[in-house]
Formats: sequence, structure tokens, C-alpha cells
Amino acid sequence: MIISSSEYKRENLCSIVVEYIKEAILAGVYKEGDHILETEVAQALGISRAPVREGIKELENEGIVTVVPRKGTYVTQFAIEDIKEVFDIRLLLENNILEILIKENKLTEEDFNTLENIIGEMVNIVNGTEDVVKKAIHINRKDMEFHRFIWQKSGSHRRVEILESIFFQLRMAMLYDTNKTGNLLVTATDHYEIIKHLRSKDLEKCKKALKEHIISYKEGKF
Repeated sequence: MIISSSEYKRENLCSIVVEYIKEAILAGVYKEGDHILETEVAQALGISRAPVREGIKELENEGIVTVVPRKGTYVTQFAIEDIKEVFDIRLLLENNILEILIKENKLTEEDFNTLENIIGEMVNIVNGTEDVVKKAIHINRKDMEFHRFIWQKSGSHRRVEILESIFFQLRMAMLYDTNKTGNLLVTATDHYEIIKHLRSKDLEKCKKALKEHIISYKEGKF
């Protein structure tokens, strides 16, 4: 089946809507429970309401927004149980990935340098002049860049596929974790401990460092 240019354009606009709303949520423009108005999104992007509706359907399927009949669309409110479940899935899969990296000797010195550079960029963000909310968002992005690099290096395509499918929920969970309990500098420098144990090939200490990197686990909130 050949997709017409008009259908392709509509699909492309739908993707723009999805990314726009996701970034607005991460930036705090939309908070948990906030009402998202189709007309406002359409005006902000300079498009019709049709692709906005399609984008909202996609976000609803991902569990990011909740559509209430005859009331409208709202940003889904994540309970602590939801956050824990996302982190549990992440730990299960990422621990497997750490095992692959160590047992199969997947990381080179160049890879370790790349990871350390990402941490350095995170520290620079912490020491920058932006407000705390913007710093948290940028740290969150760099944090995910660090871990996605590790995921990809494992060569475990199915595990990576599952982690990528919950990528936004992971970003939301990490932002929640940092905003509620975290010290941004600690969040950034915790990654050195993960690298240290990856270098020494100490799997158990590496797993422990990953778990303690998630503040809510470290502080016993789960």
C-alpha cells in the first residue's frame, strides 16, 4: 500500500504533536492532572485540530494522557506504584545488560571515555546558571543518554527495544525521582561509581551502584 502525500503529512504532524506534548510535560508546562486543550496545542503548532486528536490518541495508548469522555484530555497522574514498576522493569533489563557488558567484555577504553564525557557535561549543567527545573530536565536528558549508550553497547536488541518502548515513562520517573528527593550533583556523579565497577568487571557492585543511583531505592521509598 502506497501512502499518499496528504496521509504522510498528517502522520508527520501527528508525530510533531506527540513530541510537543511530551516535551511540554517534561518542561513542566503541563503538570500531572493538567487539562490539555486541543485548540491550544493546534494554535501553538499552527496546525488543524485533526492531527492533534491523532497525537492525543497515540499518547493515550502510551498511558501518558487520560481522555475522559465529555470532559477532555488530562496528563496522567503517576502513583508511586507506577514509578516503582517502571524502575523495576528498568533494573531487571539493565542488570541483564550490565552482565552482558562485563561477561562479554563489550566496552572499550573509548567507550569509557565517552561515558565519562557525558558525566562531565552533567556536572557542567549542575554548575551552570539555569534555574533548578531546567537543570533537572537537562540532567534527565544526559542521564538517559548515558544509559542508552550502555544499552546499545550490549547488542541485546530485544532488551533495548523494550527499554526504548518505555523511554518516556523512564524520563518521567527519573524526573519525578530527582525532583522529589534528589541532589542534582549526586545524580550526575553517581555515574562514576557505575563506570568504576564496569571497568573492574565487578557485576554485583555494578548492579548495586545502578540501584542506588535511583534515589527512591537508596532512600527506602520503595
